[in-house]
Amino acid sequence: MFTGIVQGSFPLLAVERKPGLQSITIELPEALLDDLVIGASVAVDGVCLTVTAIDQAKVYFDIMQQTLSLTTLGELDTGDIVNIERSAKQGVEIGGHIVSGHVDSTVEVMAIEQPENNKFITYQVPAEQMKYIFAKGFVSLNGCSLTVASVNREEHTLTVCYIPETLRVTTHGAKAIGDKINFEVDRQTQAIVDTVENVLAANPELINRQ
Repeated sequence: MFTGIVQGSFPLLAVERKPGLQSITIELPEALLDDLVIGASVAVDGVCLTVTAIDQAKVYFDIMQQTLSLTTLGELDTGDIVNIERSAKQGVEIGGHIVSGHVDSTVEVMAIEQPENNKFITYQVPAEQMKYIFAKGFVSLNGCSLTVASVNREEHTLTVCYIPETLRVTTHGAKAIGDKINFEVDRQTQAIVDTVENVLAANPELINRQ
């Protein structure tokens, strides 16, 4: 489990592609290495990955085929920068929202607006996931917990506003139109929507009840 508060962005030292598997290496600062062990979970661009080896500051991860198919990680190359968050610890403040690290899909950057001290980015969302998106609700984009500023259900888009601090700490400030971003819906919202749908499907008479 993660909080969606990215702790920094760092370049990939190495990418090794194998049949059905990809291995990546990231060098982390001392603060993010504290108590890190093999088997620990780390969010890399919002994707929960397991640490497979540690060599001083170098941390290694394997990415299986299903994850490569659902996320942007399969497109990464050596030198590309990724957002990093260690898994949440009990008793620590949750500044964002609960993020599972199980990415639902990718979304595409459709528009970028940059008023003074702000940056609005609009993303195209798969139509089947729009039912989980609400204005002022939460989404995770490349591991960042973000508040939805506006929703366009006809065009299947959502817009978020980035403050300078988020742009400084994460990779979102470098994104361009056409870029793909890892996307995770808010699991609490998903649970509520799916439960209501299931109840109404099982009890259609409730739809017409006044």
